[in-house]
Amino acid sequence: MKKLFLILAAACVMAAGCTGTSTSTAVEASTGTLKVEGLCGMCKTRIEKAAQEVAGVTRAEWDNETKMLALEFDSAKTGIETISKAVAEVGHDTEKDKADDLVYHDLPDCCKYREPSEHMEHMDHQM
Repeated sequence: MKKLFLILAAACVMAAGCTGTSTSTAVEASTGTLKVEGLCGMCKTRIEKAAQEVAGVTRAEWDNETKMLALEFDSAKTGIETISKAVAEVGHDTEKDKADDLVYHDLPDCCKYREPSEHMEHMDHQM
């Protein structure tokens, strides 16, 4: 009886190992860039956070000089268009989407890239 129990237990362990399902899925890694308007460190933080909150985005890094957002994402979960819309929703124009005017006007003065003269005046006051 003990022998039969051990054989059945071994058979169950082997069957569980053979028929176990895997929940891992293939990641379709993609990279891309997106031009995004902004001016300062606060813009950088806001742009990168908006992009990174999109499901499937694994890296988002915005360069203030080039205005380019470098992206790495799972193309099975998202794409440049979705990321662009997410960034525009927080007030930053992209090469694909324009931010809503009300959202844009709620940005801090130093982030208002559409009015460069206001930005420069703001910078002059800080010096």
